[in-house]
Amino acid sequence: MTIETKLQEKGLTLPEASLPAANYIPVARCGNQLIVSGQLPARDGQFHFIGKLGADVSIEDGQKCAELCGLNILAQVKRELGGDLSQIKKLVRLGVFVNATPEFTDHPKVANGVSDLMVELLGDAGKHARAAVGVGGLPFGVAVEVEATFEIA
Repeated sequence: MTIETKLQEKGLTLPEASLPAANYIPVARCGNQLIVSGQLPARDGQFHFIGKLGADVSIEDGQKCAELCGLNILAQVKRELGGDLSQIKKLVRLGVFVNATPEFTDHPKVANGVSDLMVELLGDAGKHARAAVGVGGLPFGVAVEVEATFEIA
């Protein structure tokens, strides 16, 4: 079953891959690896899930935010691979940045929003190493940013 079929079954669609907001590229290819720059929770040119975990964003919304970041990661990979997500062999690593208050300690629960999505879509190839880090702020005030490294065929 393809990633696109699994997305459809979950009622999800990939957003349009966004252009960089600064001086970087969205995806760097290095041998058989794709390193995807940090993706924000954007759809149709609008940022979603603005705020901090532990203050005005719930854990559940943080998980949805992380999932949307994951969809944007896959959109970038799809564009880089000419539309062929079947070239993904393995999700190697996710870096999840959670905009949180100093007292917030459930960063791993928030990061599960994107981790669970990747495992559901990629199966065993979606099992990955991960860092879930709390930060004092993120671009445009979003709640979560996610970066990824993939092995490709």
